[in-house]
Amino acid sequence: MADQASVVAEGVRFAYPPLATGETAPWVFDGLELCISSGEWVAVMGASDAGKTTLCLLLAGLAPHLTGGTLEGRIVVAGRDIQAHQPPDLADTVGLLFQEPEVQLFNPTVETEVAWGLENLGLPVAEIRGRVNEMLALMRLEHARQRPPATLSGGEKKRLALASVLVMHPRILILDEPMGGLDPAGRHEILDALAKLRRDSSTTIVMTESDPEAVSAFADHLVVLHQGRIALEGSPRELFHQIQELTALGVAVPQVAQIAALLNRRLDTSFDFLSLDEARAALAVHLA
Repeated sequence: MADQASVVAEGVRFAYPPLATGETAPWVFDGLELCISSGEWVAVMGASDAGKTTLCLLLAGLAPHLTGGTLEGRIVVAGRDIQAHQPPDLADTVGLLFQEPEVQLFNPTVETEVAWGLENLGLPVAEIRGRVNEMLALMRLEHARQRPPATLSGGEKKRLALASVLVMHPRILILDEPMGGLDPAGRHEILDALAKLRRDSSTTIVMTESDPEAVSAFADHLVVLHQGRIALEGSPRELFHQIQELTALGVAVPQVAQIAALLNRRLDTSFDFLSLDEARAALAVHLA
């Protein structure tokens, strides 16, 4: 039985509605099995057509309720079967950060954007004010409190969208490509925000991501999707050294992992570093 901050998918098959009458839509997932423990940070990777965004929509309860389509099998999120609950029933439990933050930013100012969900819950004004101030500080958006969201940079928009989700205190947070479309400055801003989240929160995280450095920095567990199922899973350290297998599945690996593999082949070493700091330390010992 799933506990109240876990995700379980059993025998999941899902297909979107067919584009034309009489057509049969292909299965995006065909026998997906997934189990995420309470407080775990899980990264999901795969080729562009592997179904990463669809998985986010399923776990948030938006598919098939809002997208349409056919869902078979069982998905339980925080103890709730998503087929038995409409998306609003999950609003106090699951938070979703879309890949494009603009789709979830629609209030006139940054401050009202963060407060909107709490106001809809009818929370006391003092509690709303306290939570909003906390999120603006956490995401370093206090200076933009009265600015329209449309005037923010890409990184600021993603931080604002994340703040508007986190302020609801979700037990499960789903991040769809949080690094996607960002310039180096925006990427640094989101990495910093995720580092704070990792340090300060015990929230269960499901993060789809194409950036292997981000995955290796934050994830406890890595899942690789392929042809409707999980092709590989394990810790980032275990999987990112399976370079040939990941490349065949359309998954990038950290550059330092590629360097480690090259050195291991040429020098008969056993390096397994995933970050520059680890590489420096390992090479310093080897060259001493």
